[in-house]
Amino acid sequence: MTFSPKNLTDNETVAVDLHPHWWNFAPPAGTLLAGVVFGIWRLTMDGGFASDAMSYIAIGLLIVGAVWLVIRYVKWTTTHFVITNRRIIYRTGVIAAHGVEIPLERVNNVNFSQTIFERLVGAGDLLIESGGEDGQSRFSDIRDPQHVQRMVHVKMEEAMSRRAGGEGGSVGGGAVDIASQLERLEGLMERGALTREEFELQKRKLLG
Repeated sequence: MTFSPKNLTDNETVAVDLHPHWWNFAPPAGTLLAGVVFGIWRLTMDGGFASDAMSYIAIGLLIVGAVWLVIRYVKWTTTHFVITNRRIIYRTGVIAAHGVEIPLERVNNVNFSQTIFERLVGAGDLLIESGGEDGQSRFSDIRDPQHVQRMVHVKMEEAMSRRAGGEGGSVGGGAVDIASQLERLEGLMERGALTREEFELQKRKLLG
């Protein structure tokens, strides 16, 4: 299920639309698998399925695993991490919804972290620092977080270029805005999101 276009503003386009990584299904799937294995093992004992404690444990694991997997799937389909040309959007929830929106111009830093196992499966966490009320927002179970980090930087760069094109000719406030955008570009270059050539190109656009 893709992110609904009705949640976008005019001329806003989606660059990235992600559900949580498939590893999100591992706990309920593991519980269900344990119930199946335990049930098969119990059937092989004493020639059949008996009404004892081990049988009830197997049935309980099957029921819990199946219900848990369905709930996790429904939550997975309604959870979106979206990057547009204007903002970062996180939405989750079936009945009680929760959402985070961060305008690209307020993003100060984007970091990602992965354990050894997460690197093997291609998952990780994304930490976004912004000038908003929350300051820091952590998003877990992101697919290929390094690619997502670079995509955020690309969209930030495009947003700054648009603002420079629209405001570069103004006086006073425009000069201050250009200075802040140059400072942000330098930060992106220092973090490796921009090469020296890309930085110089954007700098010429701002000062042009």
